Amino acid sequence: MAKNLLIVESPAKSKTISKFLGSSFRIESSMGHIRDLPKSKLGVDVENDFEVKYTNDRGKAKITKNLREAAKEAKEIYLAADPDREGEAIAWHLTELLKKEIKDKPVYRVIFNEITHSAVQKAVQNPMDINMHMVNSQQARRVLDRLVGYGISPLIWRVIYYGLSAGRVQSVALRIICEREELINAFVSEEYWEIFGFFGKGKFSPFKAKLVQVAGEKADFANESQVEDLLSKISDKSVKISNIVESERRNNPFPPFITSTLQRAASTYLGFSAKRTMAIAQRLYEGVDLKAQSVGLITYMRTDSVRMSEQAVQSAREFIVEKFGKNSLEAKPRHFKAKKGAQDAHEAIRPTDVTKTPESIKDFLTSEQFKLYELIWQRFVATQMKPAVLKSKKVEIEKGDALFEAQGSHVVDPGFTVCYRFTKLSLGENIDSGYAVGDVMDVEEIVPEQKFTNPPARYTESSLIKELESNGIGRPSTYASILSTIQDRGYVELQEKKFYALELGLAVNNFLVGSFDSFFNTEFTSAMENDLDEISNGKLDWKKFLRTYYDAMCALMKKVNVTKAKANLVKPTKTKCPECGKKLVIKWGRNGQFLTCSNYPSCKFSANFSKDSKGEIVIEKEKVLDDACPECGSKLTIKKGRFGEFVACTGYPKCKFSKPLTLGVKCPECGVGEIAQKMSKKGIFYACTQYPKCKFATSYKPVPVNCPECGNHYMEIKTKKGKEIKICPKCGQEIM
Repeated sequence: MAKNLLIVESPAKSKTISKFLGSSFRIESSMGHIRDLPKSKLGVDVENDFEVKYTNDRGKAKITKNLREAAKEAKEIYLAADPDREGEAIAWHLTELLKKEIKDKPVYRVIFNEITHSAVQKAVQNPMDINMHMVNSQQARRVLDRLVGYGISPLIWRVIYYGLSAGRVQSVALRIICEREELINAFVSEEYWEIFGFFGKGKFSPFKAKLVQVAGEKADFANESQVEDLLSKISDKSVKISNIVESERRNNPFPPFITSTLQRAASTYLGFSAKRTMAIAQRLYEGVDLKAQSVGLITYMRTDSVRMSEQAVQSAREFIVEKFGKNSLEAKPRHFKAKKGAQDAHEAIRPTDVTKTPESIKDFLTSEQFKLYELIWQRFVATQMKPAVLKSKKVEIEKGDALFEAQGSHVVDPGFTVCYRFTKLSLGENIDSGYAVGDVMDVEEIVPEQKFTNPPARYTESSLIKELESNGIGRPSTYASILSTIQDRGYVELQEKKFYALELGLAVNNFLVGSFDSFFNTEFTSAMENDLDEISNGKLDWKKFLRTYYDAMCALMKKVNVTKAKANLVKPTKTKCPECGKKLVIKWGRNGQFLTCSNYPSCKFSANFSKDSKGEIVIEKEKVLDDACPECGSKLTIKKGRFGEFVACTGYPKCKFSKPLTLGVKCPECGVGEIAQKMSKKGIFYACTQYPKCKFATSYKPVPVNCPECGNHYMEIKTKKGKEIKICPKCGQEIM
């Protein structure tokens, strides 16, 4: 008897769902997108109303064959890709791929927000049609990204060097980081002073208060002499409490997680990157093996909605009474308002079963899975608990014309914080309840503190995601890839969890802002995102959308002056040319930045360079080899390029001979080529010079040492416990 076919995106999801549908269903996975735009050409006919030419993914030939055979034998086809634009497009692409096999057969789209037995069964029993508005929105985004990449990237190649790229959204994220970098570099720190007093009385504990006013005006000190002048005026004045204000402060629990807040919290509390967070969340959503059964632990993790189902809320409330007691429960079910512009297509991120506490399933989770699940679980449960209640006290202290102020709080009711341990309550000073208005205070100490204004803070992953979200740039499904892409391209890097714009990123941003300011800015990009949402809602034609933005981009491209753009990237230096004495400048070439003489072409001096600890230019001398160039007989030299060091002729540019710089180690796979150091976006690696005939590559530096254990003719240098050791990749033998 023919079975029904249900197609999902991943094997993990397939494994979980197969437990719910029984023997009447065959579950297969497409492994994500099965069709896409071609890799080597545009694939979009802009003259023929943006006709798109998709190609099948050649790397998924076996998967395609398997899906076709399964569809041919199936009675009905159910498409269960993720519940978002990308998932809807995958479902549509599957119908196009399997058009012949599913002809005259019922084809259904099924959507579930969580992978549980009830949710999957309900989705299959209530199937829908593919939402072509969402499909067209995804196509519009994909095509526009391709048009931007193929249109603007070649201009960057001409201005900076080949292989760089621009992205519709990533370039705006880069701009945000670069603009912050410029503010930091331009910042001039200013001195200011603050004064603190430590006051007490008898048996009561002293507390710290800050000077806030002098003679009714805000306390503002620019230098030490102003501080000393004030202190001399009030030195002999008595000190008394002039006012005490008590109040109650209620801290309400946070809304359940949406994609952006989950990524930010995971970065802040767990140290996870946005990309890592989404990978772990994906696994929790698709299913984890619990006692020989695969279970989806959280709802769909790409959402901008804080909505929670009534059933989920009721389950949480019942659990709270059982676990924490009735006094911890908020009187009425608490719901949260979605932010303006939220699509609200799915529920918030929450556990699928609140009774599966983190501790109860800890043994079945990896360390990272446990930490993220605990964060999600605690945040959700806390939404139905009482607020944390604090009693706050503000104490004003007079000493002559000077008014000091101290604030302190103590917890009356911890409320939701007994569950959500990631909450930090600011308590301030510990002020004894025995203090009263009119009390004459003892001065323990008056401490002036010299301070300096700080530049704007660098973006962290958390704060950058917040900035993107607040400006309407990107959507829940894209934040992680945006942050990952600008790092992979070598435009920015994370140092101590803070983003730093690299020279390459600053150069690319300089060109894009100078030539495409109106295209790569927050307002324009936000408008594009809103238009994509309008396409999803069926209110805007996707072809008209493409025409509008493509024409705007082309108009800007026509105005680009490559010569002027290249000149804008030239940086003057204070270093003199060793050959003619003129000042050197930094330019961009095919191998990155290099030094050249400002007197070019009269003086043709050029060199690689580095910077010392003070940021001063250091000219790197060429490493001249004894070998002669096989083409012109000149000496050979070692030079640095974008992809690592290489050997080149000193007669360049007349002679353009070059070859890879090898390590003197024969390739262990082909035995013909040698191993050379290479450079990619992810860093240094080592590969065979016979590539692409031989595709041997390794992350570790090979050295021509025979393994004493198995005789293998090379070993690799790795770091173990802070020391470099040689390890045989064949047998694992270690030698110091």
